[in-house]
Amino acid sequence: MTRRLFQFRYRSAAHFIEVFRNWYGPVHKAFAALPPDGAEALERDLTALLERLDRAGPGALVVPSEYLEVVVSRR
Repeated sequence: MTRRLFQFRYRSAAHFIEVFRNWYGPVHKAFAALPPDGAEALERDLTALLERLDRAGPGALVVPSEYLEVVVSRR
């Protein structure tokens, strides 16, 4: 097992949300399950989170994400 770091890179928080809302099943389903005011609140909360975690500053979005890489060898 190895801890790894992936950098999500998007044009902005809005671009990140647009991509995940359209193409990533869990986020797509979360937005689809909410009434319009709930979807707006989720988008505001995600935007605030992404902007807080952003390491790029104005004009881009870079958000680090740690994951665990597990390699299994069959013997």
